[in-house]
Amino acid sequence: MSEAAVEVTGVEKVFGRGSAEEVTALSGVDLTVQPGEFVTLIGSSGCGKSTFLRLIGDLLEPTAGSVTVFGKSAHQARLDQDYGMVFQHAGLFDWRKVAGNIELPLELKGWSKADRAARSREMLDLVKLPDFGGHYPRQLSGGMQQRVSIARALSFEPRLLLMDEPFGALDEMTREHMQGELLRIWRETGTTVVFVTHSIPEAAFLSNRVVVLSPRPGRIHSIVEVDLGERTEDTREDPDFFQATTEIREALRAVEDGS
Repeated sequence: MSEAAVEVTGVEKVFGRGSAEEVTALSGVDLTVQPGEFVTLIGSSGCGKSTFLRLIGDLLEPTAGSVTVFGKSAHQARLDQDYGMVFQHAGLFDWRKVAGNIELPLELKGWSKADRAARSREMLDLVKLPDFGGHYPRQLSGGMQQRVSIARALSFEPRLLLMDEPFGALDEMTREHMQGELLRIWRETGTTVVFVTHSIPEAAFLSNRVVVLSPRPGRIHSIVEVDLGERTEDTREDPDFFQATTEIREALRAVEDGS
């Protein structure tokens, strides 16, 4: 088997350790994500999903245990820009046009102006916004802004994409459209994805595996394997899709019941 994209071993995360406000967010977490997988983290609010993602992204350090990304420490992987991140809000800079937002990581890496421009055009084609490079973010819809955010995160060809509820603020129809677009981009790029959501149907539609976390302190309660083949809009009407959502829902209920 090839080197794991993400290896989480014995991870614990405690906030405010030793203080009256001490909170154990995660405890005893072990997870392996293989290259090219689409793995989703799901659980109740406060179970540590976003904390888990931030530990992988080196935005937080574990209190105990280890996190490696493609065989490196999470910190070294961040320095090597092995991953991109997309959050619930697009986080685009209003004073930079769309192309300028996409080019920003490349500018920081020292790419030439011509190479940055060529790459931004390529990424705009990938997210199906080829005519919007000269627009400002405020001129785009929420779904379009998130596509730009994804384009920016993928502009430097990271091997891993970390996504924290990126479609949570979108209306349902736009959200479903963006799910389809994300899967298309995932297939075209071969990028490994670790995704956080509260939505059971979203987890079932997108994922190879769904990791169900227990309430705080977050632990991995179960992992649901999802095999729906290539997803299309018709997948949402497929009995296997309903079976997958039912399995995830039952796992979440078992967590709440303490079983």
